[in-house]
Amino acid sequence: MHENGNLHPYYVLNKHKVTKTRSNSPWREDTKVLAVESLCLQFSGVALRAFVSLCLIVLWLFVEVTLFKVKGQKTTIIFCIVLAFSYLCTPNNDTENGMKLILLTCPEFFVEEDKILTTLFEEGLDILHLRKPNSEPVFCERLLSLMPEEYRSKIVVHDHFYLRDEFGLLGIHLSKRHPQAPASYKGPITRTCYDLQSVVEQKPLSEYVLLRNIFDSISESENKASFTPDELRTAARAGIIDRNVIAEGGVSLDNIEQVREWGFGGVAIRGDLWNHFDVHSQRDYKDLIAHFRKLRKAVG
Repeated sequence: MHENGNLHPYYVLNKHKVTKTRSNSPWREDTKVLAVESLCLQFSGVALRAFVSLCLIVLWLFVEVTLFKVKGQKTTIIFCIVLAFSYLCTPNNDTENGMKLILLTCPEFFVEEDKILTTLFEEGLDILHLRKPNSEPVFCERLLSLMPEEYRSKIVVHDHFYLRDEFGLLGIHLSKRHPQAPASYKGPITRTCYDLQSVVEQKPLSEYVLLRNIFDSISESENKASFTPDELRTAARAGIIDRNVIAEGGVSLDNIEQVREWGFGGVAIRGDLWNHFDVHSQRDYKDLIAHFRKLRKAVG
């Protein structure tokens, strides 16, 4: 925030209308359509990688023939084919081993927060979502300034999007409160989705998406699970749920294995961890760290 009180340029939001979803019907009625859309997206990704592989082969052969005057060498052709095949088959994600462990902050600020978050990063937290609804930006600035710079590149911000560039954060998160990125923003985006239609549409536009209400919420009792286990298994088989979809809502140490079975690429934790610490009265956060270590081990 600028000292003169003026809004940062990133507060000027894009004026374009929010794109409406292609269907307002429940996902249960559109399972086949969603599966076809998801398979098309997967095919387009494979096709792009195949095209890049072909370009690499042509380029290599061109260099060999024009610069080294070599023609018809079987070893060169075999090498190029193996190289291209390896590139094509390499998984396009960085979570081959285990799932991502993502933490959402408490909605309110508290005294020990920077120390706890720093310790969690030291213990192996993958990504922190800084979510402080209705907060003043100056308090977010202060929290970020108290944390070591080495961990800022692992933080996604839900509000006050200018903080991403000002503190070198990982990216911004779009949700119902902030459905569009600022017009001038160029960088990683994550999104919240509440149904599988949104997952299919938003996944190609995002680093990853958080799919809400997988279980009954721990911290918000009014939010109940939106999917049955069979629905989630079907979505996973259709390729809708994959490594770029993160389970959020009621996720705890007790059900992480179930989340893994459904094919999610990670878990977003909130209530299950913060319930081990009273932000209003406690100063000792050993129990919270001990529980986090169990979560870290369960996620893998």
